[in-house]
Amino acid sequence: MRSTMPRILPLAVLFVVFYVSASWAASGSVYDNFVQCLNTKANSSSSTPLANIVFAQNNPSYTSVLRAYIRNSRFNKTSTPKPVLIVTPSAESHVQASVLCAKQLGIQLKIRSGGHDYEGVSYWSDQTFIVLDMFNLRSITVDIKDGSVWAQAGATLGEMYYRIWEKSKVHGFPAGVCETVGVGGHISGGGYGNMLRKYGLAVDNVIDAQIVDVQGRLLDRKSMGEDLFWAIKGGGGGSFGVIISYKLKLVSVPEIVTVFRVERTLEENATAVVLKWQEVAPTTDDGLFMRMLLQPVTSKVKKGEKTVRISILAEFLGNADQLVSLLGKEFPELGLKKENCMEMSWIDSVLWWANFDNRTKPEALLNRNPNDANFLKRKSDYVQTAISKDGLEWLWKKMIELGKTGLVFNPYGGKMSQIPASETPFPHRAGNLFKIQYSVNWEDAGEESEKNYLTQSRRLYSYMTPFVSKNPRSAFLNYRDLDIGVNTFGDNSYEEGKVYGLKYFNDNFDRLLKVKTAVDPENFFRNEQSIPTLPNGNSDVNSRSSSNLPMGKPFVLLICLLIGGW
Repeated sequence: MRSTMPRILPLAVLFVVFYVSASWAASGSVYDNFVQCLNTKANSSSSTPLANIVFAQNNPSYTSVLRAYIRNSRFNKTSTPKPVLIVTPSAESHVQASVLCAKQLGIQLKIRSGGHDYEGVSYWSDQTFIVLDMFNLRSITVDIKDGSVWAQAGATLGEMYYRIWEKSKVHGFPAGVCETVGVGGHISGGGYGNMLRKYGLAVDNVIDAQIVDVQGRLLDRKSMGEDLFWAIKGGGGGSFGVIISYKLKLVSVPEIVTVFRVERTLEENATAVVLKWQEVAPTTDDGLFMRMLLQPVTSKVKKGEKTVRISILAEFLGNADQLVSLLGKEFPELGLKKENCMEMSWIDSVLWWANFDNRTKPEALLNRNPNDANFLKRKSDYVQTAISKDGLEWLWKKMIELGKTGLVFNPYGGKMSQIPASETPFPHRAGNLFKIQYSVNWEDAGEESEKNYLTQSRRLYSYMTPFVSKNPRSAFLNYRDLDIGVNTFGDNSYEEGKVYGLKYFNDNFDRLLKVKTAVDPENFFRNEQSIPTLPNGNSDVNSRSSSNLPMGKPFVLLICLLIGGW
């Protein structure tokens, strides 16, 4: 036997190399196979040929379609893994067929609605993958009589706000302030905005939904069942299926709202303002939202020295006189005067928060701003006990030392404290004073800059450890942060998922696990931080291992034959 093995093994290796090469060459026909499958499975009345909604890497439009909704330039490099195909469905049946065909071909499916995915997990992967880009599915239907709006996943928040305003000047919806965020990702991950203290999160106002599940079925609330409906209201839609649309409950807004922006530096008593803000912002009138930005800047008073500037941006569901009177009593340290305030309609306040000029018309919200991207990193935390004066002064020193990373404090309280933590997967309710977003942007595309700014943000996050929630140190899913854990979907999938899952979902993680295992037992819908399946359910390991083989079972059988394992 020893004398024959040296002759057999090289031959075996040669066969294996040839087989693998042939199978990878065959992957060039993924486009043909996928389109052929789509034509078989899509019952579409659309006049658009299905081949026209699928972009292979050799398509002249491939790069522009991929880049259009990349919002973080860190994931727009030549070294960033690219999808083998981009599918741009224009009908629900295209989504259903895409799920079935990706499954049939054993290729991972990534779902992108708006691209405001801080870690880009909706459009890159270390595995062979397809991007299902939802931007063509963006219809919005407002029903003022019913007090609701149906919004498809690929619509932007700006488009939704505009369509609501078209129908009513006294209705709105409590979602995010960035107008180019996609409805699908925003709402499925929680979704908050400047009316969260009055009306809660976007997910607290979801009435119905449509989702395509792993079997390619189009389900609504009734047919999907309450467990899955619960899971896609803050658990991240990409773990459970493809969100097609949400039916949302409209909320009342006054004809006049008031906004203001007030800035202070350390030389202008900013520390005292921050101390009082922590007390007032989470407990004041529910109609008042005061976001606070903290940023290291160059001092105007002490030339050449650094200081910290705080900026309070606020919206009040009422007039300026009411607001000035309220904060005169509750927050005299701010020194708010009527001339600091601007009264405007709710739709104009949407434009104000989005940093448009004051005279900008609402139609600007319909501009989706494709190819608009920065280099950025975001992280998150929750604060449950106010930070002391000593703590703040120490923090200022650290922020100045680091250089650029800023903090955004978003106050809770109000409606957020009244909704039970288990009502939706989003658990961060009563007991949280405010959420922190760590924020740094940069322009240089070099590796050295990226390393520098990522290190800055991670150090500031580390410095904040004494001041934030513990056991777990909680995080917000829509401020996606791969630093807090990544799932490789190998043998330790459950344990890896638990690391980030408990931070994002606290006690709700267990229920999400059960829903995931029930609706997607083979873990077809997955990303680097998706909900894993339970270890005693249908293991995701089997799904992953088979889909990663060049040609599935034949490859395994060939090796078995060659090494005598048959």
